[in-house]
Amino acid sequence: MLYSTTSPADKRAAFRKDIASGRLLHFPGAFNPLSAKLIDDKGFDGVYISGAVIAADLGLPDIGLTTLTEVASRAQQISRMTDLPSLVDADTGFGEPMNVARTVQTLEDAGVAGLHIEDQVNPKRCGHLDGKAVVDTDTALKRIRAATDARRDPNLLIMARTDVRAIDGLDAAVDRAKRLVDAGADAIFPEAMATLEEFEAVRAAVDVPVLANMTEFGKSELFTATQLESVGINIVIHPVSLLRLAMGAAERGLDTLREEGSLQSEVAGMQTRARLYELLDYEAYNAFDTTLYNFTL
Repeated sequence: MLYSTTSPADKRAAFRKDIASGRLLHFPGAFNPLSAKLIDDKGFDGVYISGAVIAADLGLPDIGLTTLTEVASRAQQISRMTDLPSLVDADTGFGEPMNVARTVQTLEDAGVAGLHIEDQVNPKRCGHLDGKAVVDTDTALKRIRAATDARRDPNLLIMARTDVRAIDGLDAAVDRAKRLVDAGADAIFPEAMATLEEFEAVRAAVDVPVLANMTEFGKSELFTATQLESVGINIVIHPVSLLRLAMGAAERGLDTLREEGSLQSEVAGMQTRARLYELLDYEAYNAFDTTLYNFTL
């Protein structure tokens, strides 16, 4: 009932243990707190909170327009609804090293288990768009050092994302990944890898966990969990998938309403009221105090 009874500290400790286990962790992207509850209910390992999804939810493109306050607010809303660890996209840290430090502590207070900081210039853009630019190596390393120095819970996972592959090629991405690990990154997120072999090259180059981003309509092929596990990937995210599924269904439903004047033909594909009430745990609220909550399900 209400929020998770598992503390953020316990979620972080569990995440650290799981990501060191050697098995592939699945983190679907939650587009709101309710979808995070569904991810938990379906037995996944964690919840991913995408910056692109937060921007889209606000009706904005993913070009660095969202603020730390907006991201931290949504991260808290999602993280507190599930016992699963959450990993949040912190973009470039919303500024220079001191801003990065504040970002880390703000997101730590929001209850996330981990976050990633990327090496794009400010303002950033979606990692699968052309025309990206990255900062020099020294600036990228300063961001990660600031992030690791700022955390108060040592189990908060600081992941470094590098977008350099799309600009200077795989060798540059591998080199930067190594430097980011030396600067203190707990894990590496190599964005927009073109092939499975490229993921394998990054995996072989560093001794920390590696994340694979399986986003539809992007630069990377949608590799299966078996394929990713075969090259040693530790965590896979599907950042925008649930939003795309939901918006696709919503658009089809609106088209049906316009064309048919009713949604009767769409009802079979809808989540039922009973299933929604099950996810929201109406029964627990009803049992909490029957003098206050005395509805009948």
